[in-house]
Amino acid sequence: MAEATALDQRNEKLLKIRHSTAHVMAEAVLEMFPGTKLAIGPPIEDGFYYDFDLSEPLKAEDLETIEKRMREIIAGNHSFSRRVVTRKEALKMFSDQPYKLELIRELPAGDEISLYSQDTFTDLCRGPHVGSTGELHADAFKLLSIAGAYWRGHERNPMLTRIYGTVWESRKELEAYLKRREEIEKRDHRRLGKDLDLYSTHEEAGAGLIYWHPKGALIRHLIEDYWKKEHFKHGYQLINTPHIGKSWLWETSGHLDFYKENMYAPLSIDETDYYLKPMNCPFHIMIYKSSLRSYRELPLRWAELGTVYRYERSGVLHGLLRVRGFTQDDAHIFCTPEQIEEEIHSTLRFSLDIWKAFGFADVKAYLATRPGEKSVGEPKRWEQATQSLKKAIDREALEYELDEGGGAFYGPKIDLKVKDSLRREWQMTTIQFDFNLPERFDMTYAADDGSLQRPYMVHRALLGSLERFFGVLSEHYGGAFPVWLAPVQAVVIPVAPAFNPYAEQVARQLGDRDVRISTDLSDQRMNAKIRSAQNQKIPYMIILGEKERASGNISLRTREGEQRQELSIEKFLAMLHDS
Repeated sequence: MAEATALDQRNEKLLKIRHSTAHVMAEAVLEMFPGTKLAIGPPIEDGFYYDFDLSEPLKAEDLETIEKRMREIIAGNHSFSRRVVTRKEALKMFSDQPYKLELIRELPAGDEISLYSQDTFTDLCRGPHVGSTGELHADAFKLLSIAGAYWRGHERNPMLTRIYGTVWESRKELEAYLKRREEIEKRDHRRLGKDLDLYSTHEEAGAGLIYWHPKGALIRHLIEDYWKKEHFKHGYQLINTPHIGKSWLWETSGHLDFYKENMYAPLSIDETDYYLKPMNCPFHIMIYKSSLRSYRELPLRWAELGTVYRYERSGVLHGLLRVRGFTQDDAHIFCTPEQIEEEIHSTLRFSLDIWKAFGFADVKAYLATRPGEKSVGEPKRWEQATQSLKKAIDREALEYELDEGGGAFYGPKIDLKVKDSLRREWQMTTIQFDFNLPERFDMTYAADDGSLQRPYMVHRALLGSLERFFGVLSEHYGGAFPVWLAPVQAVVIPVAPAFNPYAEQVARQLGDRDVRISTDLSDQRMNAKIRSAQNQKIPYMIILGEKERASGNISLRTREGEQRQELSIEKFLAMLHDS
C-alpha cells in the first residue's frame, strides 16, 4: 500500500509538471506568433501537448527557438496563480480566443470557472499546477514533434497545429525516455514493413487497406496455420461466412441503429440494400439458426478468420494498427448455463497459451462488470456470467483489475492486455458475454426436458485482428521474428563464386527438409552479404568455403553475430527444430 501511495504521489507530481510545462510552452508560442488562437494543452502519458491555430506554418526548426524561450521563462521562477472568475468575466477576457469561448459557453451553469496565470500568460484552466516555473527543470524537457489535429477530433472542424513535448523530474529520466523513444521509432512497424518488404499501403488505391507482400504474407500464413491447428486441438470448428449481408441482418443485430457511422454505404442489389460486414457475429448466428439445436450439440465453438470492413476516419488510420479492412481471429461459443464456467476457463487458458507461444509472457486481465439499469439480460445471468469470468481469472492466478460498471450493455467481459519487449501495454484478447443478440435473433436450443431455452453466447477474439497483431508482433521483435515465423530462416553465402555449386547443393538439401532457405550468389563481397542478411534480420547465415565443401559441413553465423564452425547439416536441422 505504501508503494502504491508513493507511485500515486509521483504520478500526481508528474501531471502537475507536464501541465505546467504546457502552459510555459503556450506563453512562448504566443510571444513568437502574436495573434495565435489557443485551444487546449493537457498533460498526457510521458508528456504534454498544446493545440494552436497559427497565422503561419510552424517549422521543425522553430521548436528549438521555443525551447530556448521556455528555459528563460522557467528561470524567471514565476508563480502559478489561480483565480476564479464569473462567466461574464471569462467571456470578456477571452473575447479574441474563439476556442476558449466555445469551451466557456459549454460549461454547465453554476460550474466554477478558473484561470491560471504565470508571467505574462493567462489560460482558462482547472489545474492543478506546480507552485512556480522554478519547480520545473530546464534541462528535463524537450519538444518532440509537430502534428495536425482537428479541433475536438472532428474532421469538420478547423485543423490546428499540435506541438508535442515530454518533461520529467530530471535530465537522467529525460535521456532514458529519449533513448527508449528512439528504440520505439526504430521498431515502428511501418518502418519495418518497408525495410523488410512485408506490406504496403496505397492511398491512391484506398486508404486503410493493407497489401501483403510475399514475406509478410508468408508470416501471416504461418500465424494462421498455427492458429488453425491450435483451434482444432481445443475443440473448435472452422466456418466461413460471406462479406456482405442484407440490411435486414444489420437491422436485426442493431448495427444499423448503433454502429452505422462505422459501416460503409449500402450496395443496392436487386433493389435491396446490402452492407459490407463490420463484424462476423450475425453470420455465425445465421449458421446456428439453420437447424433446431439440441442441448446434446452444445457447446458449439465456431471460429473464423473473417475479414470485416469498418469506416475509420482518415485522421486516425495508422499503419497496421488502425485500418479499414482487417481479418479478425473471431470465434463464438454457444453453450448451456451449466457449461459456461468451464467454457470461459478453457477459453482464458487457451488465450494465455497463445500469447506465450508468440513470446508475450506479461499478461494482465481487466474484468468489466454490469454498467447499470440500461443493460439487457436478467440480473441472475449477469451475476453467473461475471462469476464465471472471475473464477477463470482466479483459477489461472492471473493479475487483474476490476472495472466496475465498465461492461457493455449486453454483457460482462474480460480484456487481456499484454506488455511487449519495450514494456508498452496493448489490449488484445476479449472474452465478451452477449445477452443481446440471442434475444434479437430469437436463438434457442431444446433442453433435456423438451423446452426451448436461450443459449449463452460468448464473443471471443484471441489476437484481435491479424493486421493489428502483426503490427504489435513486428514491434515486439523489432522485425527479428523467431525462427519458426521468419520468412527466410537461413541464407546460404558462398565465400567466392567457386563455391556457388556447393551453396546450391546445400540450399536444395535444406529446402527439401522444409527449411525456408535462400542463396546469395551475387558478386558482392562476403561481408556485404552478411550485412545484407543481418539488415533483413535473417536468423542464420550459412557460410561456405573450401573447408566446408571438403567436409560436407557448414559454418554458421547468427543475426546476433554468434558463430559456429564445422556444423553438420543434421545438427543444423536439429537447431532449427529446437528454435
